[in-house]
Amino acid sequence: MKELSPTAANLTFMTSCHLSIGDVDCFVSRSGYTGEDGFEISVDRAHAQSLSEQLLAGGVVKWAGLGARDSLRLEAGLCLYGNELNETISPVQAGLLWTISKSRRRGGIKEGGFLGDDAIFAEIARTPKRCRVAFVVEHRAPVRRGAKIIDNLGDVIGVITSGGFSPTLGQPIAMGYVSASTRCPAVV
Repeated sequence: MKELSPTAANLTFMTSCHLSIGDVDCFVSRSGYTGEDGFEISVDRAHAQSLSEQLLAGGVVKWAGLGARDSLRLEAGLCLYGNELNETISPVQAGLLWTISKSRRRGGIKEGGFLGDDAIFAEIARTPKRCRVAFVVEHRAPVRRGAKIIDNLGDVIGVITSGGFSPTLGQPIAMGYVSASTRCPAVV
């Protein structure tokens, strides 16, 4: 990234800016949705091919498919919209309260002040109806979205939202939702 854009290379984690890479206007964020330190580049679709060619020209950047992204995000415990997040799943249920700065939390010096703060604070005060869990799968075959989560008694207690193979662990991992009565961690 330093060769393509020193400005982007100097971004700190979770910051972003508008800049040019070659002759292409871009919006670049140093985020790393896969849990890695990386960059996300947004560009008008009319310039996507040109930008791709510039990125690939140096031989350092290589294509990676959604499978690579998915295994990395699963290992990092990150949610994917449409799987772990949707209109019916709250940030509290998804375990995303870490995204609220301490100053914006209940009792913080700038308490609230973000979209949905009243609803989130109300849900924190009561037990959410479900919570996101992550686990290692005991057998070799990955479990897939929509599979049932069954407890030791044979009762269905939830559903898998994402599953795949973890290259780091050398075995399948998964995430899903279980009812709050199952053993959800305390909301902090």
